[in-house]
Amino acid sequence: MMTESTPAYGLWFLVVLNSAIFILFAFSFFKPKTRRDWRSFGAFSAFLVALFTEMYGFPLTIYLLSGWLQSNYPGVDWLSHDAGHLLEMLFGWEANPHFGPFHLLSFAFVGGGFVLISAAWKVLYEAQQRSTLATAGAYGYVRHPQYLGFILVMFGFLLQWPTLLTLAMFPVLVIMYIRLAKGEERAALTEFGDTYRRYMTEVPGFIPRFNRVVARRPW
Repeated sequence: MMTESTPAYGLWFLVVLNSAIFILFAFSFFKPKTRRDWRSFGAFSAFLVALFTEMYGFPLTIYLLSGWLQSNYPGVDWLSHDAGHLLEMLFGWEANPHFGPFHLLSFAFVGGGFVLISAAWKVLYEAQQRSTLATAGAYGYVRHPQYLGFILVMFGFLLQWPTLLTLAMFPVLVIMYIRLAKGEERAALTEFGDTYRRYMTEVPGFIPRFNRVVARRPW
């Protein structure tokens, strides 16, 4: 935890350390192969670097919005590290922002996203070994659980520490994942034909159907 004697920013070692941890963790499950995969993964990595740069290195968003923030929220020390939790600050959360509602909710999205990426990779890997279509586990709810996992992780970080740059990058990355998914679907249609067409009619791309989720529950 930051203390009064600890610098709020300029902690470039933490920028590098946190970026490396999350990028390597995502890489261990995503396993990019094609040029398109690497471009998409590179953009996700850039999102994380931009995020941690503002979180620990230089608070660009705070500086750019400092005039408006100081005028509308004069009681907040906007150069403190905790002030980077903008949503907690803007909604008047006066306690430790690490226990604020947006910060806690971000853990659910980030953790859930990485769990989804991990679970989907296991199913996909086993299907690839058998040269069959991945339809079990998370693939029984959505056709692109790994890409959905990346989107959940990014959204979670936006709740925790929103910045102007990552807010601008988020929709661009979402579009990239959708295009990547469509390209993979064309390849799957070529390889699996009618089997994949039936799968497409039964399972949505990114947003699971509530009735399907309930139907697949163990009770």
